[in-house]
Amino acid sequence: MDIFLEYLKVFITGGVICSIGQILIDKTKITPARILVLFVTLGTILTAIGVYGPLVDFGGAGATVPISGFGYCLGNGVIQEVDSIGFLGIFLGGVKATAAGIAAAVTFGFIASLVAKPTIK
Repeated sequence: MDIFLEYLKVFITGGVICSIGQILIDKTKITPARILVLFVTLGTILTAIGVYGPLVDFGGAGATVPISGFGYCLGNGVIQEVDSIGFLGIFLGGVKATAAGIAAAVTFGFIASLVAKPTIK
């Protein structure tokens, strides 16, 4: 029964985040690219003020998998590096924390570009 509740919390957390994005797409004139930037920025800001961490503790992957989780990862990386090495951590922390995800995105994007057969519409 505990695993069911854990999955439920993850599903609800991720669903709420994605629903907010869908509402922004449907009800505003904000472009999807700007919504993406908004979510990353909000994830970073909410991490910095201590709000996103408890959300991750509650919702787990439901809070870290959406794009706002990338902002959370950037913010956490910066905070940890600043605590570790000081001012230089501002520039290194986010890159170090998200390097694996960025490398995976570039690699799989490249592979997809080799497999796909794009056409001009």
